[in-house]
Amino acid sequence: MPTPVGKRIRQQRLKKGLTLEQLAQEIGSSKSYMWELENKDVARPSAEKLQAIAQALNTTMDYLLAADDVTEADATDKEFYRKYRGMENKTKKKLQRMLELLDEDDDE
Repeated sequence: MPTPVGKRIRQQRLKKGLTLEQLAQEIGSSKSYMWELENKDVARPSAEKLQAIAQALNTTMDYLLAADDVTEADATDKEFYRKYRGMENKTKKKLQRMLELLDEDDDE
């Protein structure tokens, strides 16, 4: 029985159209290791490996690790907010101005 992490990895891999072998090559791992992550209930990837998988699948670690009721959009929002909190105030103000401009474009 696969873990929720394994199910999400498989779901995202298939969504991206990758084979187990292609994903394994992209993250510097073996096909058998990827199969275990997707299909075994005892597989526990390291944080570094999980980050590499998330990047290869264009998603976030939060999404891969999240509870079943969390959507990919929720995880992406959390990742954005985490990055935002780490920005300097000057950068935050620039981003806020950009968002205001984008919001104005939506109103037109």
